[in-house]
Amino acid sequence: MPQVPIEIQLSSLPNNPGVYQFYDGENKILYVGKAKNLKKRVSSYFMKNHEYGKTRVMVKKISRIDHIVVPTESDALLLENNLIKKYRPRYNVLLKDDKSYPWICIKNERFPRIFPTRKLIKDGSEYYGPYTSMKTVRTLLDLIKSVYPLRTCNYDLSQEKINSGKYKVCLEYHLGNCKGPCEGLQSLEEYNQQIVDIREIIKGNFKSSLHYFKGQMKALAKEMKFEEAQRIKDKIDVLENYQVKSTIVNPKINNVDVFSIVSDEAFAYVNFLQLSHGSIVRSHTMEIKKKLAEEDKDLLQLAIVEIRERFKSESKELYLPFKVIVEPHLKVRIPKLGDKKKLVELSERNAKFFRQERFKQISIIDPDRHANRIMAQMKKDIRLSEEPRYIECFDNSNIQGSNPVAACVVFRDGKPSKKEYRHYNIKTVDGPDDFASMEEVVFRRYKRLLEEKQPLPQLIVIDGGKGQLSSALKSLNELGLRGKIAIVGIAKRLEEIYFPEDPIPLYLDKKSESLKIIQQLRNEAHRFGITFHRNKRSKAAINSELENIEGVGEKTAQDLLKTFKSVKRVKEASIENLAQTVGMAKAKKIYETFH
Repeated sequence: MPQVPIEIQLSSLPNNPGVYQFYDGENKILYVGKAKNLKKRVSSYFMKNHEYGKTRVMVKKISRIDHIVVPTESDALLLENNLIKKYRPRYNVLLKDDKSYPWICIKNERFPRIFPTRKLIKDGSEYYGPYTSMKTVRTLLDLIKSVYPLRTCNYDLSQEKINSGKYKVCLEYHLGNCKGPCEGLQSLEEYNQQIVDIREIIKGNFKSSLHYFKGQMKALAKEMKFEEAQRIKDKIDVLENYQVKSTIVNPKINNVDVFSIVSDEAFAYVNFLQLSHGSIVRSHTMEIKKKLAEEDKDLLQLAIVEIRERFKSESKELYLPFKVIVEPHLKVRIPKLGDKKKLVELSERNAKFFRQERFKQISIIDPDRHANRIMAQMKKDIRLSEEPRYIECFDNSNIQGSNPVAACVVFRDGKPSKKEYRHYNIKTVDGPDDFASMEEVVFRRYKRLLEEKQPLPQLIVIDGGKGQLSSALKSLNELGLRGKIAIVGIAKRLEEIYFPEDPIPLYLDKKSESLKIIQQLRNEAHRFGITFHRNKRSKAAINSELENIEGVGEKTAQDLLKTFKSVKRVKEASIENLAQTVGMAKAKKIYETFH
């Protein structure tokens, strides 16, 4: 069958909600997407110039377009999720269907056992979860076992076998961890009532268990059975203590899913909190690798479907940071204040912490990916035409106008390259003139790089505001480099970023990694310059003390310091020792000056 031109395929698309699929010339699936209006959405790919490179590449590869019409946009969202997992298209975000999460199993048997498992067996047993860590499961099971005596053996406790006396109680019975149903010492009704209460505890509802135990404790106290009443009180304390630890919001907030998202150039992180009776019963963060510069809105709604399906959530209410399309039966809230708003903020904090941890791990395991991400972020934040892989930063130092010097520090891939740092003595400027000093040092630096045919940086950072930036620009103009190298100034007071010929500064987020890199550059240049300046002043002070002696000039002072290492040792030296360096006549004058 001959290939139908894309224009004709587009013209035949309906204006209905649905899912579209892009295929290349070899009939391999490239991308699956959803749309409120299939014709408008799919046509948009071919009617504009895409800034993001991967999108441009994908559009060039599209040879065939398939579509599936569905009744509503929320139906399209569900279908999109299923098709992405089924076909795993190259340009879609990757949604992993991880089966290895732990569950709590209430076994389908007489006198049910309760235990953790990673395998789901369809035998009628109840499974609660999945949980995001085995630690959470063990903590919950330890709580249950400390309150309810349950059997741990795997015997078949049919009524016939119990009546025949086939089993004998084990050590768990003698330790008080089991009531001995294997010998008929605990009724099935009593044991099953425990299971009913345990189900509620797993769901986060402690109300029925606390009510039951408090009633039991009062009854035992009335009968003067104080030791047994105390044991029941201990169980109440365990339950209440666990409840206090797990309840972080209003207990009236019940059966709610909370979602939030944070993202950067390459990845998005979606956090999910599941609440039951005011307690967080589950927290999970999903990392999503971006493929086509997807928006947070699209990634969040895709993640909601995936996470709810993965964790078998039956909550009917969602708290979200912004409006997205969800299934029609779900109620969505965008909280503005109060406990509900705090929950969304808590979820967002969890996503940020997860992101930071991933950055730390990646910076160790995969430093190239870490550098690539930071460089891409800096390019976006500082509005550069290319990634600033090579950055230079300049700073002047002239404390009280003396010994003016400057420093140039170099960063490669966001990290200091200390072997490339350079100091500069200011030669053409008299007195403390920061603007003229900056003009001189920038001119000298790039004149030399041009003469030696060395690579130029992608970004220059000037420590200072508009004045210092203007001075640096004069030198770049003179060298014909204006417009060939990006240059910005950073003012100390409010950390404003200044651009050439733009009176309005840029204020980056205080937690922005781009700002942190620029601050690190500025601080490193300042430290390097100050160290050089102090050393220079110190040497000048030492030389001047010796040069104040009649007959001792700069050359003699340097010879003395080279031999004796310090002014203190010169002062302590004998005439004979001094004479070996400067001769007897000068040695006598030096000795008499200090003695």
